[in-house]
Amino acid sequence: MTMKQFDKRNLTMVMDFYELTMSNGYFREQDRDARVAFDVFYRKNPDGGGYSIFAGLEQIIEYIQDLHFDDDDIAYLREQKIFEEDFLEYLRNFKFEGDLYAFPEGTIMYPNEPVLTIVAPLIDAQLVETAVLLQVNHQSLVATKASRIVRAAQGRVVSDFGARRAHNMDAAVYGARAAYIGGVNGTATVLSGEMFGIPVGGTMAHSWVMYYEDEYTAFKKYAETYPDGTVLLIDTYDVLKSGVPNAIRIAKEVLEPMGKRLKGVRIDSGDLAYLSKKTRKMLDDAGLTDCQIVASNSLDEYTISSLNRQGAKIDSYGVGERLITSSSTPVFGAVYKLVAIQKDGKFIPKIKISETAEKITNPGIKEVYRVYDENGKAVADYLAVKGEQIRDFEPVRYVDPVNYWKNRSFVGCRFKKLQVPVFEKGKRIYDLPDIEEIRQYVKDQLENEIWEEEQRFENAHTHYLDMSPAMFELKMSLLHEEN
Repeated sequence: MTMKQFDKRNLTMVMDFYELTMSNGYFREQDRDARVAFDVFYRKNPDGGGYSIFAGLEQIIEYIQDLHFDDDDIAYLREQKIFEEDFLEYLRNFKFEGDLYAFPEGTIMYPNEPVLTIVAPLIDAQLVETAVLLQVNHQSLVATKASRIVRAAQGRVVSDFGARRAHNMDAAVYGARAAYIGGVNGTATVLSGEMFGIPVGGTMAHSWVMYYEDEYTAFKKYAETYPDGTVLLIDTYDVLKSGVPNAIRIAKEVLEPMGKRLKGVRIDSGDLAYLSKKTRKMLDDAGLTDCQIVASNSLDEYTISSLNRQGAKIDSYGVGERLITSSSTPVFGAVYKLVAIQKDGKFIPKIKISETAEKITNPGIKEVYRVYDENGKAVADYLAVKGEQIRDFEPVRYVDPVNYWKNRSFVGCRFKKLQVPVFEKGKRIYDLPDIEEIRQYVKDQLENEIWEEEQRFENAHTHYLDMSPAMFELKMSLLHEEN
């Protein structure tokens, strides 16, 4: 029988089928206990930007902690008629027993660096691939888009209005979470507010105005119901000829006799720059200088920047489809690549070679450092072979993978190791921050550590990812071996 959306789901089963066929093969070959290392990284920032935001770690942790196969799952897999009973029994008793290292959620990240590394028995590492990637890809994409939109708003309130344009219910809910981490002030998605403690808000749709016999009556009914938070949608018929005049009447005839003020008006169509300026003047002339103007209608960072340049009189933005789907760059592109296998107790580095140079992977188990100058600005990230000794303020040689022939060093710099241990032998050892802490962490980095040049929307400065000489030599030696 086909499941319904409200039926209990075991999210363990959100995996590509090849993860099961490969695991079954490893099981048959007695390779299930071999330990391997996989890196998660991405190759390009969305929208040609200079940075991205790592999001989704909390849900990855939840997935790994709850990973199991129940009786219904085993029965379904048995129906596929390609798995033998001993493998199905192995899955019935399966528990993740690996290690996981990751950037703290909310860390500003850059292409080609491992934001998450799994060191685990072969089957354990293989089974979690899809779930890990989909959480990183979705939430990192939306968080990054939100950050760009918030930056464009220049301190004005930004709210997520995107649920109805999201790709499904989970995308709406977790997209709102990611958007809040990225900096938006709240969401219209009620379940996200309930689950994550995100501020929620909303007023009316055009249908409210259209239901009543006229616009004034509709506004009056709403103001009488919500006198402390009256925000009126003024573009159902005509913004300047009826919407604003009726809103002013409500302020004077309904709210002020109650000792209340009109909180705001919202414009959802038309020339937002022109209409907002005209609306502002009409409100101010009526003594409603404290009334806020909210704008919505297919907004993104570019539209908002343009409105600001035009002198639009907008106090708050509601952003929908272009945020929740990141419609300008709808795919994040994080990948999950094998970087090492254990033989006789020692990890052997592995490399993927491609005809496309940027798809050649960085081999081996490694450590990622952020390099800070004397002013606390992040000047580069640094890949080192795991175990290399890196000391603050001492000269540290590095190799620029592009200009590798140049002899260069970091001098007088501070180094921060970015990955932290999350799971050890299947047990979580990491304390989850709450969403407000993650959100503040993003804000602090962008304000204090990340260069303004990396945050611009066009021709953003490229953040350097350098290598230790040992890391560079390891990569080159493996390339030469394979060729």
